[in-house]
Amino acid sequence: MKRILSLIVLCTMLNVTMAQTKDEKAVAAATEKFRKALVDGDGATLNKLTDDKLTYGHSGGATPETKKEFIENIVNGNSDFVTIELTNQTVVVDGATAVVRHRLVASTQDKGKDPGSVDLLILLVWHKNKAGEWKLLARQAVKTKH
Repeated sequence: MKRILSLIVLCTMLNVTMAQTKDEKAVAAATEKFRKALVDGDGATLNKLTDDKLTYGHSGGATPETKKEFIENIVNGNSDFVTIELTNQTVVVDGATAVVRHRLVASTQDKGKDPGSVDLLILLVWHKNKAGEWKLLARQAVKTKH
């Protein structure tokens, strides 16, 4: 009987530690909406999800884009994601700030270039505004080492 009780307590503790908080779930959902909007070239959704002070860094080391530059480049196809797969995602929330890390593997068809692919490690910084909405404040990508 003690073993069964111990097993129940252990399982309950594991469920509690593995459960995401409400904010972690909201940030993960916002990250998924962001991924989908990148693939769809959906400027309206990207505008809604990003902060006006967005700094968007690319893996090539180019000067980070502003919100306006980032959205324009997605909408006009200069930066065109055909598919994006996110793996190994972690979400850490501390108050009104959240840090998301994941691996991004994508196929691309940037304007004027042959089809390509990218394999990147991504860092996203989200913050919760006064209206309670999670907005992307910063994004930085680095190339994976092969």
